[in-house]
Amino acid sequence: MTPVPQSPYARALGDRVAELHPRLRAYFQAVPDGHVGIGDGVFRRVGTPRRWLWPLLRVLERRGVVPACWEHDVPFRVENRTIAARAIAEREFDLPGGTWTMHDSVVLSRHGRVVDELGEPGVVAACFDVDVHRGGLRLTSRAVGLRIGRMRLRLPAIVRPTVRLWERFDEGIDRQRVSLTIDAPLIGRVYEYAGDFAYRIERQREATG
Repeated sequence: MTPVPQSPYARALGDRVAELHPRLRAYFQAVPDGHVGIGDGVFRRVGTPRRWLWPLLRVLERRGVVPACWEHDVPFRVENRTIAARAIAEREFDLPGGTWTMHDSVVLSRHGRVVDELGEPGVVAACFDVDVHRGGLRLTSRAVGLRIGRMRLRLPAIVRPTVRLWERFDEGIDRQRVSLTIDAPLIGRVYEYAGDFAYRIERQREATG
């Protein structure tokens, strides 16, 4: 495989990347040019049971940010690529109503944090602190913003949700586990997904047939 620059995650962690489980190191390093990282798994739960949030979430759903649902045992597939120093991911959720795709693009900020822009085109951006915990990667949001047309709006603390992501490798099942939660002030948990998957890197032509 042709060597590639470090991923935003590896650059944010610096020497601490060595503390990650070896399988996670492979996941969070840059994907070599001409290759794609593929994960196949199942989300044990995804969405929110707060149905009154669904009309708002449907706006985001149409832009490839999050699906408006509350489902269990949802098969999914993730495809990771590194393009121009960005970590690009597409996640396909096999929902009861059909396949839905989440888009995100991660870069390193000038402050050494990672910024994840979600949607196609990007409509939500979150800036994260990056940490290693028991061999897993933890992200905790410090800021969340919205893009409305040409305007970028940073949400004030009084309404800003906190996004937490934990990825770890489970030796017992030989799979990677992922858990994301979004909590809003005064309301509490407004969104989540959690599941596990197997990951591999393939040449682009092999992955796409």
